[in-house]
Amino acid sequence: MSESEKYSEETIEKLKYHYKEIISLLGEDVEREGLLKTPLRVAKAMLTLTKGYDEDPAEVLRAAMFKEEYNQMVIVKDIDFYSLCEHHMLPFYGKAHVAYIPNGYITGLSKIARVVDIISHRLQVQERMTLQIKQCIQETLNPLGVMVVVEARHMCMQMRGVECPNSVTTTSDFSGGFRQAKTREEFMNLINRGR
Repeated sequence: MSESEKYSEETIEKLKYHYKEIISLLGEDVEREGLLKTPLRVAKAMLTLTKGYDEDPAEVLRAAMFKEEYNQMVIVKDIDFYSLCEHHMLPFYGKAHVAYIPNGYITGLSKIARVVDIISHRLQVQERMTLQIKQCIQETLNPLGVMVVVEARHMCMQMRGVECPNSVTTTSDFSGGFRQAKTREEFMNLINRGR
């Protein structure tokens, strides 16, 4: 099932109508050949870019929980993500690095990336996204600790406003065992290895 098939025709038509109005308000001719299908394309694109509202990241983790006595750090790094800044609805994108210390249960490694994908496919700010990834893993797996680092480029800073094309924003959040500086340092060393 494609992304657009998940949504009702009514939803798509309403979005299409509003995007047609926006394009017209910007001074463009919505009947011009190159713009005829643009409102529909943008409506479908926005539904794809915000598909995270229809998915439960905790359920993704619960569906792949396995009892395991391993209790050392598990790291999934360089998880690519794309999100929309809720302030300007412009993209921000980058990489998330996630670690957790199991406490009797592990999850499928791809599920960590799915959590990032779901949470990033909502209108977001990077700080909240970082917190939500950490909270989801902490509350669902109940590990001994979780740490999340997110590095992103924000088009709202690159294309408009201050116009800083090379800036990168880094956020982090952690719980449990990662409150110890030594554990955080080990995580940072491991994600920066090979850079």
